Amino acid sequence: METQTKQHTFKTTNPATGKSLETYKYMSNDDVESAIQKSQNAFLDWRFKSFEERGKIIKSIGAELQNYKSELSQLMTDEMGKLLKQSHQEVDLCSAICEYCADHAAENLKNETRDLSDGGKGIIAYAPIGIIYGIQPWNYPSYQVIRYAITNLMAGNSVLLKHAGNVTGTAKLLESIFKAAGLPDGLFTVLVIEHDQSDAIIEHKLVRGVTLTGSPGAGRIIGKKAGEELKKTVLELGSNDAYLILKDADIETAVKKSVQGRIYNNGETCIAAKRFIAVASVYDQFKEAFVKAMSELKLGDPNDENSDLGPMARKDLREELHEQVTESVDKGAEILCGGKMKDGDGYYYPATVLGNVKPGQPAYDDELFGPVASLIKAKDEEDAMRIANDSKFGLGGGIFSKDIKRATELAEKHFDTGMVFINSFGTAEPTMPFGGVKDSGYGREHGGFGMKEFVNTKSIMIRKS
Repeated sequence: METQTKQHTFKTTNPATGKSLETYKYMSNDDVESAIQKSQNAFLDWRFKSFEERGKIIKSIGAELQNYKSELSQLMTDEMGKLLKQSHQEVDLCSAICEYCADHAAENLKNETRDLSDGGKGIIAYAPIGIIYGIQPWNYPSYQVIRYAITNLMAGNSVLLKHAGNVTGTAKLLESIFKAAGLPDGLFTVLVIEHDQSDAIIEHKLVRGVTLTGSPGAGRIIGKKAGEELKKTVLELGSNDAYLILKDADIETAVKKSVQGRIYNNGETCIAAKRFIAVASVYDQFKEAFVKAMSELKLGDPNDENSDLGPMARKDLREELHEQVTESVDKGAEILCGGKMKDGDGYYYPATVLGNVKPGQPAYDDELFGPVASLIKAKDEEDAMRIANDSKFGLGGGIFSKDIKRATELAEKHFDTGMVFINSFGTAEPTMPFGGVKDSGYGREHGGFGMKEFVNTKSIMIRKS
């Protein structure tokens, strides 16, 4: 959020122009308490609805998202600067998540039976637990919300949302879409609140689980607060994903996918391709083609179909990124293209490639949340994998190789991340688990796995009297 006044209001800003969009008012503590009570009451009824009943409404949400596609997409672009065509893609992904969850919840959460050691019968039931509180970031204003909200609604829980301030309009529009789709009041509630109010929600006796997507720093704070209350958390945090270009890689494919993986969503993606590690035998070839491709990208208005890259979401984020680039150069990195902030309105930053990236530089050690790529030379495949895993993060990564069997083996046995993409770049897939290890957090979303994060796995043991 850009500004705040004594009246406890704040304004959202269009990052393409730097001009204000809307003014919003924070909720009072009484309003927050009322929302929590209403959420609890809604849960008490919703938990007994069948998967079929829940699924019908969830599918209706997916359809309603399509009905609002133009309005929602434009609002996301206006609030955080993503290319309009990518906002449309985000809405489509949200609808696909609704369809997947509605179709597969009954299967994923069905009762299981097991024989007991003494001949009795065991039943494993997955019961909803109550209110799940989500703290979500601005970079995918609709997807981040849909990802946890739809999963938990299908599991029978109710949902509270604290969205990033700069995408408050998107949060409120999503709330309207859920309501228009027929979701009962109280099951999905947007809370426009400040940090101290958020802390109180984590402590609230009716809130049973907390999920956060954000930075490792935020994850430590929220994880600690929730842990002190003995409440389950799912943390999806940052990363510095490494993509390996091996000696047998198709260089043309590697360059094309690496560029897409670095600049998609204006480079502001936790699971974006960020470090590009090419083995010595193909390093020069990849470097030349990759730098050329990155330098030719068109930076401009996110509403223009010809733009390849829009503005960063906030002024402070652009300044932070440039500081990381500057510090990396001061410590030995070299700018191969880009690296200079664009003059004029809006928070634009050019596609940038840094070479001679080594440990001790932000470009090697930290997450650069914007269109800046770190290019690293490895001696061979073993060295490339060592460099890839030489990170405090572990969300995703990639391998470019024509030997699919060998690449799969490396992914399974050696890549220390939650996800690995072979000859592609990382995107969310409703059918596959999403999440990481190390400083990238814990817990999983998608693929049915998220449905079991916030349920009570209940053991029922039956023996004849």
